[in-house]
Amino acid sequence: MKLVIALGGNALLRRSQPPTAANQLANVRLAASQLARLAADHDLVLTHGNGPQVGLLALQAAAYTAVDSYPLDLLDAETAGMLGYLLEQELANLLPATRDVATLLTRVQVDPADPAFQHPSKPIGPRYTREQADELASRRHWTLLADANDHGQGASGDSGGPDGAIPGNCFRRVVPSPAPVSLPGLAAIRHLLAQGVLVIAGGGGGIPVVPRPDGQGLQGVEAVVDKDLCSALIATQLQADCLVIATDVDAVYLDWGLPTQRRLGATTPQALAAQRFAAGSMAPKVLAACQFVQATGRRAAIGALGDIEALVAGWAGTQVSPGPAGA
Repeated sequence: MKLVIALGGNALLRRSQPPTAANQLANVRLAASQLARLAADHDLVLTHGNGPQVGLLALQAAAYTAVDSYPLDLLDAETAGMLGYLLEQELANLLPATRDVATLLTRVQVDPADPAFQHPSKPIGPRYTREQADELASRRHWTLLADANDHGQGASGDSGGPDGAIPGNCFRRVVPSPAPVSLPGLAAIRHLLAQGVLVIAGGGGGIPVVPRPDGQGLQGVEAVVDKDLCSALIATQLQADCLVIATDVDAVYLDWGLPTQRRLGATTPQALAAQRFAAGSMAPKVLAACQFVQATGRRAAIGALGDIEALVAGWAGTQVSPGPAGA
């Protein structure tokens, strides 16, 4: 099968862990051991999130005042290179020497008129208290909002439970997150797949670009594209047989944190559309899975990083298909 597997940024750096290189490498190795086994029988495209990582780079850049901070599109490229390198090296260590692995910095075109530019919503970086958030908003002119992901529900849209109960004293920086429109480098991904290469692409949702004002080419823009929606676009354009969204929870849940909380197993886009998922929780993952299934008539799965093989096999997580729920 042709598989697109999206690794959440918080699956590669868990919420309870400090953002050290050693912690990220340990989580990459966990993913690589399963991915290498899948690669023996399938064509793979890997994507990954970058919410914690791009937030850390933004903080580091802001702390050095001798030069202006780098814009988000450059930070997106930096994190894509860093995490792509870790994944590529660990996979290459496990795969036969005849199986090549390649990391591509992936540009993703977005619409400059996307309303997301006027309404930042994508959380990046660490959590802050209300006092810290007020100070950062005043000093750095950042937009900070109450975080909907403090109760096991996923940071930066890269992981989480499903509903989004908003805590009263937990805030995160939010940045524009326009929808992906097209993939200027799609032909390169197709070419490498045709040669049997395991491709790592769409890192951090890709590097957002828009048409230049003179209409000649493209230029970067200050934004972060949602990794799951980018992964769905890649999977759709490649006509993948399955889209797997790996995060740090085992499935999508309804009524998270309530006595009626329940886990979704097999379901359909139509059934998911009838549910409400708060922005910043499982909403991007559910939307991405539904978009892929509706566009291709094929299956998508959402679940834990440690269950990647079972997710592909259809035995774990939330399985979204065009057929009746429970089929």
